[in-house]
Amino acid sequence: MALIRLGFGRQHLCLLRRRSFLLSKLIAVVFAVLLFCEFLIYYLVIFRCDWPEVKTPAHNSGQETLKAMFLADTHLLGEIRGHWLDKLRREWQMERAFQTALWLLQPEVVFILGDIFDEGKWSSPQAWADDVERFQKIFRHPHHVLLKVVAGNHDIGFHYHFVMVNSVALEGDGCNLCSEAEAEIIEISHKLNCSREEHHSSRCTDEQLLPASAPVLLQHFPLYRRSDANCSGDDAAPLEERDIPFKERYDALSREASQKLLWWLRPRLVLSGHTHSACEVLHGAGTMEISVPSFSWRNRNNPSFIMGMLTPTEYALAKCYLPYENTVLATYCVAVGFLAVLMLAHFKLLASPLLFGWNLLRKLKTT
Repeated sequence: MALIRLGFGRQHLCLLRRRSFLLSKLIAVVFAVLLFCEFLIYYLVIFRCDWPEVKTPAHNSGQETLKAMFLADTHLLGEIRGHWLDKLRREWQMERAFQTALWLLQPEVVFILGDIFDEGKWSSPQAWADDVERFQKIFRHPHHVLLKVVAGNHDIGFHYHFVMVNSVALEGDGCNLCSEAEAEIIEISHKLNCSREEHHSSRCTDEQLLPASAPVLLQHFPLYRRSDANCSGDDAAPLEERDIPFKERYDALSREASQKLLWWLRPRLVLSGHTHSACEVLHGAGTMEISVPSFSWRNRNNPSFIMGMLTPTEYALAKCYLPYENTVLATYCVAVGFLAVLMLAHFKLLASPLLFGWNLLRKLKTT
């Protein structure tokens, strides 16, 4: 009887060890997959991004070079639209991507080109305050990094010869916000013209003079274009959507407002958002406009942002892609399959993975 009990005890102990070993393997696999998909993948992908080189190096021309990041259309969900799980997932993705980019790339300034929130026009004061608090958490940054946002409120100003325009206010219908925006743009245009003149007119004062440099125009709506038909690349609009005509004042600025901005400001570069897709458009006398894709996985499978090296006279841009959503989902699916195989093999419902693979290869060879 003692021998039977001893044998039963050893068998029970062996079973417990096998189960604990299985549990350890399952926990290790789950932890490794979560660590890769939710942390490491952002470092592995963004690490491959490099700052572009300006044609005329700043140290040779006496000009300072600015490292700037440009992203757009984060669309943080509020309390009305979207499932809470979708909201949690997208915000985690953007937070990890942004914080990883800050740590690896060390930009000096970050510009977000509008559509920060998805429900700003419906939010109550308390909901708006909560959304702002979440935005500040997701896009927190060191004190030495400047974060500038082209928001829905009146926001026109300068930073290193960037002109940020609230393009929502350029409807041209004479509203108070539109009139104020147009008046400020005209004032900025006057200052820029004074700085460009070799012999300043009597209308120019010393306080108005700025370093002679064509500005970079930053706004949410793109300048007028008929459609995305001429856009190309992995992150351009889907083929079936590229030929859809743009509606003025809805998909892009009106032709009139676009011509005014180009005439008044004479920018060397335009960066915009709104379309959620990438595009390069050449306007007027060779002014390049870059449409920055959405930074949110809710809008794209392959979000990205723009990295810019800028001097007062030159600029160079490069695109940094974020992890593909399909890659993350495929990794999780493979992990679930692997866990299922481990479980089946443990309960002897399936031969060991190595033996199963060997038998499968033999069958394939015989056929």
